Amino acid sequence: MSRSRPVRADAARNREKLVAAAAQVFGDRGLDAPLEEVARRAGVSIGTLYNHFHARQDLFDAIFPVRLAELDRLAAAALDDPDPWAGFAAFVEGIVALQAADRGLNDVLARRFPLASELSEACDRGFAHLARIVERAKEAGQLRGDFEVTDIVPLMWAMSQIIRESGDAVWRRFLGLFLDGLRAGAARPLPVPALSPDQMAAIMGGG
Repeated sequence: MSRSRPVRADAARNREKLVAAAAQVFGDRGLDAPLEEVARRAGVSIGTLYNHFHARQDLFDAIFPVRLAELDRLAAAALDDPDPWAGFAAFVEGIVALQAADRGLNDVLARRFPLASELSEACDRGFAHLARIVERAKEAGQLRGDFEVTDIVPLMWAMSQIIRESGDAVWRRFLGLFLDGLRAGAARPLPVPALSPDQMAAIMGGG
């Protein structure tokens, strides 16, 4: 029975340096940052980068699932909050704060690039959390009844652009206005229904 060859210590160190450098470069400049800059900051050649990560998405998978695990913590806090509306609002604000703190993560949540499998699973888990939080706030009569989980996606797209073009105070004000319009007491009939999950998946997949 053949055994897989152990990773050499220098190769493991190079991989760790590349992951750390990519997290910094993507965080500063977004997911379309040059990979040559990642290699330069890691102190390795571009060939070494491609030896470890054959495609840009492989780097995404090495960095962002761990960062998106923060959604699990945000969701747990939201579901533990005795006030369902406060839990919902804090979860949404937490997502946008993650976008604002890291331009790479901002691009991930806005789906500006195709996502690798691990990263896609982490995003799907976040949507599952949101569904529970939304249902809880609706059952409490605090969140407008026609709000659907798919409505959060256009919000993330909008916030992504606001974050890219402006500062912290702007996105916080815009988000406050948006959330205030989601309160049940503010609800008025909307001109069109929410997108279905299949429609949203088609848009996000470019189909």
